[in-house]
Amino acid sequence: MTEPGGQTEELTRAFMDAVGTRQTVAVLLPVRLPQDPPWPAGPLPVAAHAAEAEEAARRRLFTPSAGRVLYDRRWHTRPDPGLSHGPMRLDAMELLRTASTRSPDRALAVLHFSVAGAPLLPLLRAISHRRQSADADPLRGPFDPAALLAGVAETEVPAGPFALARPYTVAFMTPPAALTRVMRDPATGELPLDADLLLHALASRASPSDLPKGAESLPELRARTNRISADWSARVLRQGAAFLGNRPDGGPGDFYDYAVGNARGTYLDAILLGAAQRDHIDELTDDLSAVFGGPGLARRVAALERRIAMFRSTHWRQHLSAYGPANDLLLAFHRTYHLPERFAQILAEAADYARLAQNQESQQIAGALGVLTVLGLPVSTALSVLQVLGDTSATDLLVALGASLAATAAALTTRYGRLVLSSLRGSRS
Repeated sequence: MTEPGGQTEELTRAFMDAVGTRQTVAVLLPVRLPQDPPWPAGPLPVAAHAAEAEEAARRRLFTPSAGRVLYDRRWHTRPDPGLSHGPMRLDAMELLRTASTRSPDRALAVLHFSVAGAPLLPLLRAISHRRQSADADPLRGPFDPAALLAGVAETEVPAGPFALARPYTVAFMTPPAALTRVMRDPATGELPLDADLLLHALASRASPSDLPKGAESLPELRARTNRISADWSARVLRQGAAFLGNRPDGGPGDFYDYAVGNARGTYLDAILLGAAQRDHIDELTDDLSAVFGGPGLARRVAALERRIAMFRSTHWRQHLSAYGPANDLLLAFHRTYHLPERFAQILAEAADYARLAQNQESQQIAGALGVLTVLGLPVSTALSVLQVLGDTSATDLLVALGASLAATAAALTTRYGRLVLSSLRGSRS
């Protein structure tokens, strides 16, 4: 297959050999957090000022509700500077608690790595366990999350119905001067297709040979790419996201000092919020499927409605701030997981179940009133007759009560009585 910008095999070789001037990878994975970790509170500082000042600055970028979700229950730590293995260095770790009613110890862990002197794409393919990759998973050995988070968080979480098979990755790469095929044309300012193909490869953790792109899919690929500025672009997919520079990186002091800070800061925050929303929607979807799993429909529907209301008030935000890039990344994450459509379906199904529960409760009330009528009318009639006649004989009273019970039993054999009994049985089920 021929793609604009070169042959697939030639593109694969070029992308697999590409070494960026700056390369970072953030690995997101679900964990269980039985208790708060003994780490400094707040997000990882990525700027020069103090942690408290940076958290306050990042909170100002977002809506108050999004800020509470992202920063109120978040911790970070920086390991020893010498924690390196091969081309990778562990720069920091973060934990964000994303508790729900059903899973109060749920959290997301973020492992921040720098990659120096080695191609980035082969590492990402190894993390994703591509069949075609012969490289060992870098998240084994010294960088095994279970070892890094031992005593703080549990990485063995129960498998959910929509659990990801592999961790989510957020990659950042800036090109050296020699990698001209992914840079803007200095004369026209046009960005070649190869730049978006490399960006897609980093986000999907797959080379062009792993997932060949048909020519008819290339316009959509370009349209779905987020242009943060003329200097860099972003792509958000189901298994990963990526940021790629579109001009040479001049080293320390370059604009990319600021860009990599944003990729590890506010833009990562947008993806973290999307991941927390996805996990909650997955849980709500699972809860919906169990609504008819036992008795007490009204009680289960009421509990489900409370969980939905809590999710809407705390986590469900489709706009983070008045600033464009973070919103665009969150919306791209929503789009790849179809989160708005799935949540709208949850609301519609919950409303249907609520109507069904309300109908059953109305049926139960009507059945109870029917029983009171069937039982009460003969008894009250018999007692009224005795009172009018002035009869105080115990024998006559017992005879009257026996006659009223016989009349009640006879009434229950009628069509109306059978309907009352049927409604009561249906409401209990």
